[in-house]
Amino acid sequence: MVSKNIVAIGGGGFGRSLGSLEIEKYIISLISKKRPKICFIPTASGDSSLYKLNFYRAFSKLDCIVSHIDFFSRTENLADKVLTQDIIYVGGGNTKSMLAVWKEWNLQNILKIAYERGIIMSGVSAGAICWFDKGITDSFAKELSIINCLGIVDGIACPHFDEEKEREPYVNDVIKKGIIKSCICIEGNCALHIKNDFQYSSIDFGDGKKCFRIFKENSNLKKEII
Repeated sequence: MVSKNIVAIGGGGFGRSLGSLEIEKYIISLISKKRPKICFIPTASGDSSLYKLNFYRAFSKLDCIVSHIDFFSRTENLADKVLTQDIIYVGGGNTKSMLAVWKEWNLQNILKIAYERGIIMSGVSAGAICWFDKGITDSFAKELSIINCLGIVDGIACPHFDEEKEREPYVNDVIKKGIIKSCICIEGNCALHIKNDFQYSSIDFGDGKKCFRIFKENSNLKKEII
């Protein structure tokens, strides 16, 4: 049986600072082979050169075979690239713009095939919420919004839950109003590891960082640690 994995990171990692690379070490520990192949998809940042450089520095240090996919210069055959990887890592940035570009290139369907084949899906912020049915994003300048995502796993996710002060009140408000029924909330320096669609684990890379499920029960909000 193929083991399927998603590592959705609430904030942190090589995009901010190389540091001790604890998040990155965890991701590659899920592959039982030397020199795993990992591909970075930095679409949400507009294929930022600095972001790509930090990715290469981080995962080269961990003895990975590294590559990336560009959409804002000439783009290679996506199926050939994605389906030969061990790990996909999606960077942060503008989630709505990222998903629009992916749709134009049919990447969303290629990623779904990759996931079903056991290629590890991972990412931070935009790269964390994209795997869910829906995500809470700051892609719009003046407000948080709920957008449709890839639907590879069930649920609605919110990253940066303890890092950006507007996140928790927004989540509480949309649940109280019945706009959504529940939300998976991931703090910075924390990841939600989803195995085989339904096995959820909260992975702390900071100091007591957590993932929560917030939902309404008997008209009251409940905040349950995952």
